[in-house]
Amino acid sequence: MDLLSFSREELDALRLSLVVASVAVLGSLPFGVGLGWVLARKDFRGKGLVETLVHLPLVLPPVVTGYVLLVLFGRRGWIGPYLEDWLGLRLVFDWKGAALASAVMAFPLLVRAVRLGFAAVDPRLEEAARTLGAGRLDAFATVTLPLAWGGVAAGCVLAFARSLGEFGATLMIAGSIPGETRTMPLQIYSMLESPEGGAGAGAGRLVALAVVVSVAAVAAGAWLGRSPRASGAP
Repeated sequence: MDLLSFSREELDALRLSLVVASVAVLGSLPFGVGLGWVLARKDFRGKGLVETLVHLPLVLPPVVTGYVLLVLFGRRGWIGPYLEDWLGLRLVFDWKGAALASAVMAFPLLVRAVRLGFAAVDPRLEEAARTLGAGRLDAFATVTLPLAWGGVAAGCVLAFARSLGEFGATLMIAGSIPGETRTMPLQIYSMLESPEGGAGAGAGRLVALAVVVSVAAVAAGAWLGRSPRASGAP
């Protein structure tokens, strides 16, 4: 697949998708690691409710999730006006809103893989590190996280691929502005609904690229999930 055959609009959509997906994964990674560890190691009242809320974006229609984000972070929403007034951060009709939507939609996949990675680590290894003088954070950083790294990496890969394919929630909060918020899925949709018949070839190229990326991400996630570190082996 030759990148030279892509038009300027297609390359802009591809670039924007890569930026949005990268920001979405990096921004949600600390929360995903923390929540994955808590769900894997702790039992507490309301744990089932937390798990339900985490996985809710997987079963809700994406436009519903996008509507909720719009209510929360819109200019007249619950949180949006404060972000804009205090931090100068605008999410609606902005690529940062697309990154937020992608992060929310991909978060369940990230947490699930991270949780499985931590659950596979033998807690006795952490206890051994504690008996040797390591603190909680030291034991986590030097023992738990390296052994669970396969699950964390798998979660990042799957979340990145899911972010690349996000459509409904992104359209609700960020719109479809060429060069600003029109990611690859939105570009495909725009090209297919255009009255010009020549757009089909460009859409086909983007669809083929999306399929290749998705297959590679699923394969990489499966491989990382089966790696020795993911299974807790030293």
